[in-house]
Amino acid sequence: MHVLRIFGWSFAITAIGIAAAGVIGGGDAAAIVAILAVLEISLSFDNAVINATILRRMSEVWQRLFLSLGVIIAVFGMRLLFPIVIVALTAHLSPMDVFDLALNDEAEYAARLHEAHPSIAAFGGIFLFMIFLDFMFDPERDIQWLRWLEEPLRRAGQLDVLSVVTGLVALLVVAEAFSGDHTQQVLTAGVAGLATYLGVRGLGEFFEARGIGADDEDEDEDEGTSAQATGSASAERRTGTPDLVLATGRAAFFLFLYLEVIDASFSFDGVVGAFAISQNIFIIATGLGIGAMYIRSTTVYLVRRGTLSEYVFLEHGAHYAIGALAVILAVSIETEVHEVVTGLIGVAFIGLALLSSIRFRAKERKAAEIESGAGGTGPDGQDSDGAVDSGGLGGGGDKASPVGTSS
Repeated sequence: MHVLRIFGWSFAITAIGIAAAGVIGGGDAAAIVAILAVLEISLSFDNAVINATILRRMSEVWQRLFLSLGVIIAVFGMRLLFPIVIVALTAHLSPMDVFDLALNDEAEYAARLHEAHPSIAAFGGIFLFMIFLDFMFDPERDIQWLRWLEEPLRRAGQLDVLSVVTGLVALLVVAEAFSGDHTQQVLTAGVAGLATYLGVRGLGEFFEARGIGADDEDEDEDEGTSAQATGSASAERRTGTPDLVLATGRAAFFLFLYLEVIDASFSFDGVVGAFAISQNIFIIATGLGIGAMYIRSTTVYLVRRGTLSEYVFLEHGAHYAIGALAVILAVSIETEVHEVVTGLIGVAFIGLALLSSIRFRAKERKAAEIESGAGGTGPDGQDSDGAVDSGGLGGGGDKASPVGTSS
């Protein structure tokens, strides 16, 4: 794996974007583009971890599409066209009128977008909150970071509809208690966000579970068969996770669509917050687009490197960051929350999860070295019945200072 090959386009787009901004708008424009890129990266690093958990289930063809077509959607679709569509819907204007407003009256356009923030926050907040809930209520999740919290929720997750019920109750609470005069607006956008989440993810899981993704063309089936014949070493080389079945066809398409909606949900706060730095839609799209490119390159890097398998609690930290971002979006409907706070919370969860993962790996290696000669555990940290012995933060038990667990 060559790092330059993965991040090469990000470096190139950065140079082109900043240079173009400098030529057209001068040094100030170039500096603003750089600041917006850093803002997007800091706000969305947890997005890269979440994306990697999904992208590693997709074939290399779809991973490349994520870096090519996906970036076009992210930059022009979410950072440029999406705000225009939102303003058009909430202000009851045509998209062309809104585009004209963005070009000729940037202050008014920013004000109209700010008025649409309750709908944006409700849609994105409920979508992200559902991702968090489905992770916490997943009854098949083996590795646990905070056992005292995650184990009861995992057991409760055996009730399939619990995450949906919890999401609806949370939406009602936010609409009634935290939305001020925007109750109807929040409820409508929240229900739309919930329906989008259930629809896109449900279709992706439906096709993936039935293997329909590989049935679109006979060639896809032949490729899947030959890939299995090469053994798990090839799968691990491509995905960083041994024996991982890669989705293709319609299954991969809906996973790709799910990734794009996740990216949209993460970009809401960045798009709205960017108007505090600049009101020029092209500068905003360029800066945030550069940041989005780095997030996507980081996603592919995590997949190819197998980082999620190596640092087992990174996924947990990213989901806690998602839960925090969902709460922040709900609070921001009536109370302004600075982007720095949002970014720091995400970085804090990722950092703590990384430290716990490193500590866990060190304990596993030490235990393997001690027990390898005695036959108590194998080199992979498994006991005689194959269960991973990893303890749990705050989970108690006989182990000293445990950092994680598996059910």
